[in-house]
Amino acid sequence: MKDKLTEKIGVLLRREVEVRLLIPFLQDLYEEYGKEKILNTLERSIENIAKQQGKDLSDEYGNTSTAFLDTLKFWKKNGALEIEILEKTDSKLNFNVTRCKYAEMYNALGVNDLGAILSCNRDAALIKGFNKNASLDRKDTIMSGNNCCTFRYKFK
Repeated sequence: MKDKLTEKIGVLLRREVEVRLLIPFLQDLYEEYGKEKILNTLERSIENIAKQQGKDLSDEYGNTSTAFLDTLKFWKKNGALEIEILEKTDSKLNFNVTRCKYAEMYNALGVNDLGAILSCNRDAALIKGFNKNASLDRKDTIMSGNNCCTFRYKFK
């Protein structure tokens, strides 16, 4: 991974530092410009960042389902995610996240709405950057109160 800091500390710690810096900043922006407008702008920015991160990962690891599965080590670092692999082929990667410390952290900070934007919502953009012919179908997330996150990737 080109981002050596994330490789060293893991994505969970990085997300916690980011959100702790963002919370007071965003609260000021909400007051000035309105919460909905700011969150929509933040969501677009995060999707663009995620798409570029996906491209960077594919440049380093390749863009196959096997390569993508290998990159999950960055998100799983320090037990941040517990994953149950359901199916892995050249054209599919299906798994459930059965524990998500990202959701636990955002919940503890009282910012689930930011957690969805800063973590969950970047997954579809990340896979598009990783492989333009890949897609994600996810119906459930722990962040939104479900028992697991359902990741269903298709690679064409």
